[in-house]
Amino acid sequence: MSTRQLQTGYQTELADFRVNFSRGGAYTAIVLVLLGVGLDFAQYPQYEVAFAFARVLVSLLIGGIVLLLGTPFGRRFAPWLTLSWLLLPQVMISWMIWRTDGVLSPYYMGLNLAIFASGIALPFGLWQNLIFGLLSCFLYLIACMLHPVGILPSGTMTVNLLLLLFAAGASAVYTFFNERVRFMLFRLKAEVSQKNNELEVINRQLLDIKGQLLQQEKMAAIGTLAAGLLHEVNNPVNFCLMAIEVALEEPVAKAEPTLLECLVDARQGMQRIQHIVSDLKTFAYRKPGAEAEVGTPFLFEKALDSAIRLIAHELRGVAVTRELPADTLVQGDEAAIIGVLINLLSNAVLAMRKAGTEKPAIHITVSWQEERLHVTVRDNGPGIADEHLARVFEPFFTTREVGQGLGLGLSISYTVIERHGGRLFAESELGSWAAFSFDLSRVA
Repeated sequence: MSTRQLQTGYQTELADFRVNFSRGGAYTAIVLVLLGVGLDFAQYPQYEVAFAFARVLVSLLIGGIVLLLGTPFGRRFAPWLTLSWLLLPQVMISWMIWRTDGVLSPYYMGLNLAIFASGIALPFGLWQNLIFGLLSCFLYLIACMLHPVGILPSGTMTVNLLLLLFAAGASAVYTFFNERVRFMLFRLKAEVSQKNNELEVINRQLLDIKGQLLQQEKMAAIGTLAAGLLHEVNNPVNFCLMAIEVALEEPVAKAEPTLLECLVDARQGMQRIQHIVSDLKTFAYRKPGAEAEVGTPFLFEKALDSAIRLIAHELRGVAVTRELPADTLVQGDEAAIIGVLINLLSNAVLAMRKAGTEKPAIHITVSWQEERLHVTVRDNGPGIADEHLARVFEPFFTTREVGQGLGLGLSISYTVIERHGGRLFAESELGSWAAFSFDLSRVA
């Protein structure tokens, strides 16, 4: 955070602090002013009524300033309004000094008390505090000069005036250092807040890395499985296909429609096994550094076919429809995009089955827009609640029951699409549908 930003933030916070503190100080001043009737009664009973009236009037005026502090105008000019209500008791005390014993009046201590309070307790600026102290000295001097006996005894007058000036100077020093301490505390708080924000970013990055590591471990396991399947399954499948092709050429098979149909079905079944193993190989096999390479051309339609075949068992009973352009050649990491499609399709199926959706359906729309292929996977399931919609891409966020998912699929899918220069986002209408959309780049 720059020094200018720090100063701006400090002034904003200080404005709130000054308003709140000024109100508290004003309420305290009202209480002290009213409690002073005890001093009037004990020291000058002959002025009790007049002084009581003056105290009530000053309290009402301070109350009016407190109300003004609650307005935008009051917030803007809080320091000067604070100076105003502080001067009201000083004017009242100076009037009481003039009405009573002048230089020898005990009310002089009230002026000193207010000056010290302004420097120690109230959030004044340096110049405001100096102005308040000097005005208090001026009011005392005027009150004594207008008294019938003048400034006598002059020695006492000099001492009292000097003490007021000393109090004003000390109060200004207190104000200066209080202001510096407040700013240092604000700066520390701002630094702590900034460090906390940085830690949150680091934690999110660590969660994302952890999710990617888990995904890589899963892919490594699938890759090992695919390698075994390729070796163990392809050879016997090829033998079976060769045997089926030979059998199809036999006159007996051609003469028997039922036998011919069975052989054709068997050949299609073997070919399906070949496709599944091939799709698994594409999905799981990645060269070193493939995470960073997203420039390989591939047909999106082929990737979509692979994803649907790989989770065909999950899609049973779900109507899957699609709209694709004639050309779907894009560039990127085909295996990663297959993973994204599997995740989106699986999530849609799970949500619809969990909600008991009648006639579950998934519609995949693909179209070219400004040299990018836009893909939308939309289901007719229960939709996503508003409070969850903004969090679906957070790592480890899931609405599934414990043990049914880590909440990493959409987070990893988001990272994959972002790596491809696109954006994955969600839309939903609760109770009606949910849709996930992303885009891929056309081959340059």
